[in-house]
Amino acid sequence: MTTQTPAAVVATVPTATSHHGRGPRSWVATVLANVVTSVIGLMFLVPLLWVVFAAFNSQAGLKLELPSGSSFGLDNFRAVMTPETTYRPMWNGLVLCVGSAAIAIVVATLAAYPLSRFETRYKRPFLLTILFSTGLPITAIMVPVYGLFVQLNLIDTLGGTIAFMATTALPFSIFLTKNFMDGVPITLEEAAWTDGANSMQTLRHIVLPLMWPGLSVVLIFTFIGMWGNFFVPFVLLLSPDRLPASVSIFTFFGQYGSVQWGQLAAYSVLYTLPVVVLYVVLSRRLGGAFNFGGALKG
Repeated sequence: MTTQTPAAVVATVPTATSHHGRGPRSWVATVLANVVTSVIGLMFLVPLLWVVFAAFNSQAGLKLELPSGSSFGLDNFRAVMTPETTYRPMWNGLVLCVGSAAIAIVVATLAAYPLSRFETRYKRPFLLTILFSTGLPITAIMVPVYGLFVQLNLIDTLGGTIAFMATTALPFSIFLTKNFMDGVPITLEEAAWTDGANSMQTLRHIVLPLMWPGLSVVLIFTFIGMWGNFFVPFVLLLSPDRLPASVSIFTFFGQYGSVQWGQLAAYSVLYTLPVVVLYVVLSRRLGGAFNFGGALKG
């Protein structure tokens, strides 16, 4: 006959938590978290629903309501889809954002490669500088930038604005591209180096094809950041025929507080289409999924 020690007897007694599941405090915390999350999600959903409903409501106001009867239609879209209101600003925005994103991606890739593959004593200070630059507010540097653009005669030029917008996107692009590049095994490059390939050849034929999903993520984030940039083109571009859509949307707010809410909503729907199309095209190209694994390393 065997005897159990007091410790063994205590160990065999089921606890209240294991028998009844989670305690009342845990249940209350879960319910509270779900309620708070639902409220926050509703706060984001209501403005989006207002934009969609108001875009098809010719008598739209600030109230969230379904368009019905004679107020339902495409009158708001017909009013805003003109060369001066939509077509030219959209084109200007695409020129600015595509040009800036292309420059930012190329420069970020060339800058991230040595940071990812080589060890130098300047690597950590440079990365810390990049990390600090990502948090620098753009409004803090626009005054000296405006003065520099005046001296260089770059005010009201698309080329100068593209160059500056690409520069503002570089810190984030370099930091993100470097983290994605860290996920590519360096052993693949070492095998190519053994066969006589140089660094630029391995970057082009080995690294870039493997990190294409990561570059697509960087491209999307960079494009979205530039597409919604209001302050930089508003300051550096003066001619109305060169303003992008992010600035021309300001014209829907009248001088005396009168706002065409339906037309503003319709323009907002059109304004989101390039970003949605870019995401859909890239997601289909990559099989519907992005690889964030490289960004979580390092």
